[in-house]
Amino acid sequence: MSELAADLTTQDLVDYLAQQERKGLLRFLTCGSVDDGKSTLIGRLLYDTKLLFDDQLATLERDSKKHGTAGEDIDFALLVDGLEAEREQGITIDVAYRFFTTDKRKFIVADTPGHEQYTRNMATGASTADLAILLVDARRGILTQTRRHAFIASLLGIRQIVLAVNKIDLVDFSREVFEKIRDDFTEFAGNFGFRQIVAIPISARYGDNVIARSERTPWYNGPALLDHLETVDVTNETEAKPFRMAVQWVNRPNLDFRGFSGTIASGAVRPGDKIVVAGSGRASTVERIVTANGDLDLAVAGDAVTLTLADEIDISRGDLLVAANDQPEVADQFAAHLLWMSEDHLLPGRPYLVKIGTRTVTAQVTEIKHKIDVNTLDHLAAKELGLNEVAVCNFSLSQPVGFDSYQTNRKTGSFIVIDRMTNATVGAGMIMFGLRRATNIHLQALDVNKEARAVQKGQKPAILWFTGLSGAGKSTIANIVEKRLHADGRHTYMLDGDNVRHGLNRDLGFTEADRVENIRRVAEVAKLMLDAGLIVLVSFISPFRAERRMARELVEDGEFIEVFCDTPLEIAEKRDAKGLYKKARAGQIKNFTGIDSPYEAPEHPEIRLESGTRSPEELAEEVIALLKARGNIA
Repeated sequence: MSELAADLTTQDLVDYLAQQERKGLLRFLTCGSVDDGKSTLIGRLLYDTKLLFDDQLATLERDSKKHGTAGEDIDFALLVDGLEAEREQGITIDVAYRFFTTDKRKFIVADTPGHEQYTRNMATGASTADLAILLVDARRGILTQTRRHAFIASLLGIRQIVLAVNKIDLVDFSREVFEKIRDDFTEFAGNFGFRQIVAIPISARYGDNVIARSERTPWYNGPALLDHLETVDVTNETEAKPFRMAVQWVNRPNLDFRGFSGTIASGAVRPGDKIVVAGSGRASTVERIVTANGDLDLAVAGDAVTLTLADEIDISRGDLLVAANDQPEVADQFAAHLLWMSEDHLLPGRPYLVKIGTRTVTAQVTEIKHKIDVNTLDHLAAKELGLNEVAVCNFSLSQPVGFDSYQTNRKTGSFIVIDRMTNATVGAGMIMFGLRRATNIHLQALDVNKEARAVQKGQKPAILWFTGLSGAGKSTIANIVEKRLHADGRHTYMLDGDNVRHGLNRDLGFTEADRVENIRRVAEVAKLMLDAGLIVLVSFISPFRAERRMARELVEDGEFIEVFCDTPLEIAEKRDAKGLYKKARAGQIKNFTGIDSPYEAPEHPEIRLESGTRSPEELAEEVIALLKARGNIA
């Protein structure tokens, strides 16, 4: 290598670097069922293309003796299975990315797990891939996880598939076995929208048909795997799509400069182009395209730039800048495919965060249209989603956002779902189309509003939200508070959990999903009563912080008062006048809060009542005093 470097002139080096720069890049992933040989295949590719250093080879040989599963041979899977747990168990857990290059093309490959519990990791790897190598063990054929990965690959917009029938050596290089697997997969994936499916019989362990055609499969006349990867057409179509750029940052270094920074998701932009802010519809013209290396005359998809505009218009982080002559949909509701990635189930009605591009908004699933059986592709009814399940869902957002369908634009048609309490990513979504249900519905301005009603009643409306375990004294205390307010001439209404379930919520059970919907409905009713100028007392166990937070955010700051009736479980259980705890302990009542369903205590309630040690009358006086201190009553 040193002799070659010595012979190179400066121009040779420049030409070489320019040649490398001009090479196309292919992003692909390996996927499939457990033990189909995904990691081994990548290791074999790296080994046979001479892309391993001597120290890597030495480490690989040493690790093969310690952890290997290939007998005396090198275990190529150890090249990418870097976690100790992966090596000990002989499985892939995390997504491993590797870069390599040949004379014709550069590659980034993602090695993804085969176990069902790590399907979310596979989806992560597929989200940026242009091609998927779907491995199948020749001895076992098409399995459930093969189908699942093929379906997810299609959902995530991958249109090029290599069906790598691996371990062909273990079935004596049988043509019949290979063709049977190829035909089975082609039939199964017929409606997935794949542009091309190329089936290749390979032996990742011994290298048959990996780098070059194997003499042991004379009946196969297709390309070797590497030949196909180097020549497959995965033309980047993002530059041909309409211009889209999500604003990451409003760049304001001084009073004389105001630019909007972000990475162009699709299309191209030039100075003089007309652009529109998708949400507001305000238009302007691009004046400059600013980068760290100077201004550009043209910027395309993938470029990180700062745009300055001819007009001073209101643009913030999260806004989507788009071509004026080809604009996306803007809506606060849409339908989407959703892959659920959390062990905590998705519950319709529960508030989550949805991040689309650089914008994050509060959202909830209003309806699970159907769950998809990845084996049969049947549509199944569902009230909630579990880990790795896929469904078509309707989403409702707290504010309109700009988006394209995922089929049209993978960048502006995708989103993630975030748990509001933990900030963990719990779902990945692909937008199908906007729902225009609310476009013809507008809030009607009323002459008699909340303020007018409150003035008439001589009080400041509020929602007193009593929460705590069953038997904590919520209804007892709330009832005393209402009686005293009523005696004082105040206008009130009390929503009690048991009473509401006899009418408005009589169709709901006690599953976690039903409890979420129970609180959502009551919160909306309480908001209407607040608008009527009332002091609303809500007495519900409401065990989950997320739903109490949702109820709080429905109203203005200061209008929601969380009253935590803090009673230890043992005291609440002793008060068990209805015998509910006894039945729950006996297994006669399922999903009972405090026994087999959790209660998430408030972290920062407006008032905490020690209802296990003091009388209800004393505690009611504390609530009355709080209302006076906050100015709700004189």
